[in-house]
Amino acid sequence: MKLYKIETGNFMLDGGAMFGVVPKILWNNKYPSDESNLCNWALRCLLVEIGDRKILINNGIGNKQGDKFLSYYFLNGNDTLEKSLSKNEFSFDDITDVVLTHLHFDHCGGSIKYNDEKTELVPAFKNAKFWVGKSQWELALNSNRREKASFLEENILPIKKSGKLKLIEEDTELFPGFLVKLFNGHTNGQLIPFIKYKEKTIVFTSDLLPSSAHIPMSYIMSYDTKPLITLKEKETFLKEAVENNYVLFFEHDFYNECCTVCNSKKGVIVDKTFNLSEIL
Repeated sequence: MKLYKIETGNFMLDGGAMFGVVPKILWNNKYPSDESNLCNWALRCLLVEIGDRKILINNGIGNKQGDKFLSYYFLNGNDTLEKSLSKNEFSFDDITDVVLTHLHFDHCGGSIKYNDEKTELVPAFKNAKFWVGKSQWELALNSNRREKASFLEENILPIKKSGKLKLIEEDTELFPGFLVKLFNGHTNGQLIPFIKYKEKTIVFTSDLLPSSAHIPMSYIMSYDTKPLITLKEKETFLKEAVENNYVLFFEHDFYNECCTVCNSKKGVIVDKTFNLSEIL
């Protein structure tokens, strides 16, 4: 097994939305904002190579959205999905599987692109299967008002049309050493990958824990549709993470790629932060 960090750029979101009921005077010390209350967030993905399978976990916003849409999110940085794949000597056609933790636009937008004639939306990974939680897929097709703006038809319907959609209904080992578990606090049927690598378990935390700053129990996003379920899921997960010394790999943390956690008098806290390359 080989692991590759795939950076696809950064975007900006309101700090209050990202930290929910926690006052700014507390969260701003952990994760700084600008004068407009915006924080910078990574769009970091992970490529897992197992034998002849190249498994990409999420793929960022993509490049097909219009300028008006993108203007809300202040994209920045020099990284793109194409550049990062190429840097690691991969092409889009090499990808055999795309695991989408969920279908919010910042996690799955790179799945779909325009064809060369700009007349049709098609999968960017023509040789890949697309793995999605079944309850997440059903929600995306019949979205509630709270999440509707995050589920974009152009990211979702072409996957169905491709005939390569694979739905997951329960915790499953998709590939040797590659387990996905279902979580429902942020959105129904979010898939969280647990990857066995060199006697370690690396967890792609997606929006269960968007950043290391979200490890304290009360630090829950306003975007979470069921925050009390998130609270229970975090408590269970972080207990497991301490007991098993999980490596947490963050999709959105601009400052820290990975961390481990430990117990303290104040509850579970960050133990060590480091880059993925340090354990490869």
